[in-house]
Amino acid sequence: MASAASDAVIEMVGVTKVYGSGRGRVDALRGVDLTIRRGEVVAIIGQSGSGKTTLLQLAGAIDVPTSGTVAVAGRDLGAMRERDLTDLRRAVVGFVFQQFNLIPTLTAFQNVEAAAIGQRDAAMRARRVEDLLGEVGLADRMHHRPAELSGGEQQRVAIARALVNDPEIILADEPTGNLDTETGREVLSLLTGVAGSGNRTLVLITHDDRISAVAERVIAIRDGRIEG
Repeated sequence: MASAASDAVIEMVGVTKVYGSGRGRVDALRGVDLTIRRGEVVAIIGQSGSGKTTLLQLAGAIDVPTSGTVAVAGRDLGAMRERDLTDLRRAVVGFVFQQFNLIPTLTAFQNVEAAAIGQRDAAMRARRVEDLLGEVGLADRMHHRPAELSGGEQQRVAIARALVNDPEIILADEPTGNLDTETGREVLSLLTGVAGSGNRTLVLITHDDRISAVAERVIAIRDGRIEG
C-alpha cells in the first residue's frame, strides 16, 4: 500500500455538501477531511442518510462540493468544466452499483462495450471486452441479456464494465447488497482481486461486515461527519 502524500488519488479538505434551502435544506456533508491513497481498499460505513453515498458521488466526480475542495487523481473538481468532469469519470473512475444498472436490451458483451472509450479499433475493443468477461467468469455467457443472467452474473458484468477503461479508481456502492451470501463472497473476492492486480484504489460503501473485514481501512461516517 502506498504511503507517500503524492500517491493520494482522492483528497477532500473541508468538504461540505448542501442540498436545498430553508426548511428543505439538507447538510449531507459537514467539513469532511479525507485522503485515500493509490492501491488502498477502503470501506465506508454508516447508517442510511449519514452522507456516505454523497461522499462516493464526490469521489467519483458525479457531483461537486458546496464548499471545500475535492481532488481526484490530482485534479481539483471545483476548477473543472462539466466536459472535463465527464472525461474524468469515464477514464479515471469505474463504478459498480447495487442495482447493476445494465441496459436490459443489450447483451453482457454489448453492455461492457458500450462503456468503452478511446478504443476506435473495433477488433481491439471486442478483444478487450471478451478478455474482461473471461476474467470475471462469463466467457460462456457474454451473449446473454441481463434477464437471462443471475444476480451474481449481472454484477460480474457490471464489474467488467467498470474495468473496461482501465480506471485508477473503482467505486462500489453496496456491491453485494442484492446478492446471496455465497455469491456476495465471490463478488467481493473478485473486486478485491482486480483491485490488487492493477494497484487500483477500491472504495466500497457497505453494510456488509464481510467487506469491512477485508478492507485495509474502514471509515465511519455519521450525520455528514467522519467519525474518529
